[in-house]
Amino acid sequence: MDIKIYLNEKRKLVEETLEKLTLQAAGPFKNHIEAMRYSLFVGGKRVRPILCLAAGEAVKKCPATEKNLLPVACALECIHTYSLIHDDLPAMDNDDLRRGKPTNHTLYGEAGAILAGDSLLTFAFDLLSEPDYGTMHPEQQLKIIHLIARAAGPHGMVGGQALDIATENTEFPFSTLQTIHKNKTGALITCAVHAGAIGAGASPEQTASLVVYGDNIGLAFQIVDDLLNVTSTTEQLGKAAGSDANRGKATYPAFFGIEETRAKAKEAVARAISALKGFNHNADPLRALADYVYTRSN
Repeated sequence: MDIKIYLNEKRKLVEETLEKLTLQAAGPFKNHIEAMRYSLFVGGKRVRPILCLAAGEAVKKCPATEKNLLPVACALECIHTYSLIHDDLPAMDNDDLRRGKPTNHTLYGEAGAILAGDSLLTFAFDLLSEPDYGTMHPEQQLKIIHLIARAAGPHGMVGGQALDIATENTEFPFSTLQTIHKNKTGALITCAVHAGAIGAGASPEQTASLVVYGDNIGLAFQIVDDLLNVTSTTEQLGKAAGSDANRGKATYPAFFGIEETRAKAKEAVARAISALKGFNHNADPLRALADYVYTRSN
């Protein structure tokens, strides 16, 4: 399959749904909502929502499944965008560029950026708990809400971010780096796949396989991020190249060098694809997405 066509189609679908579901910049909160929308629509690959939709498609390819999962996919993108806004703040990574454009706080100020991130996180759970969108069973909906709350919080993404900051310019074992990557980046990626499985009514066996896929895709994604930070330019990345070394962050290349790091990313992708052996051609987008994660340039 042509993964570029698939990604473009799903990205367009996600963005159309985000536009439909997201608040419009009007009324007394116009400037605040404008700040939310700026980062949400400034660009991005939409990997997490697409993984959610593709996982659902692998289990049950039908329009009803996709409709049920679209608000979940959009919620995941809201959470991811909030995390980027906060990551870029001066108190954290202090970045001026994101996706090749000015970061939120450089346009709306630190307080405005913090509040935009807060609202995107909260709005995600508004989308997830909407009772009248699609035909998902309430029990599935509740499982997905719980899953995403865990993946985004202190035992997932935020916990990983906190550990990442706490270990800057320090020496620590590789196991700590694994914990950072598994939580800061991997948790929400695995969660996106897992949520797609739940929303599509996957069997326990299917769900277990998709979680293994998600774990390895999340790992591969972060390893490749580490590589690109070393090997790409700021123009290619859309954010500051070489920033990991400048901030004293430990990365896979710092532990293993570039070539061994590439090999480890490739191994994670191979494990992800192997986890899909029980699925038919409906899982081809997930297989192609695994290769895309490895070969992407930003």
